[in-house]
Amino acid sequence: MTTEEKIAMLEETFEMDEGSLTPEMALADIDEFDSIAKLSLIVLMDDEFGKTIKSDDIKALETVQDILDMME
Repeated sequence: MTTEEKIAMLEETFEMDEGSLTPEMALADIDEFDSIAKLSLIVLMDDEFGKTIKSDDIKALETVQDILDMME
């Protein structure tokens, strides 16, 4: 899966317009990255990547790239 495909998946998960996210964006600056988006990210990581992440893992995330790195 390419970086672009992963970003598109995140945009859909966070209910954002296509092309809204870039790897260097700070998650704190993304209004859509709220508690619902964080829960959706947990489900996405489990369903699509077979990875279990916890709230502490999410708290440690700072940028979109950090999420992309978890998707590896």
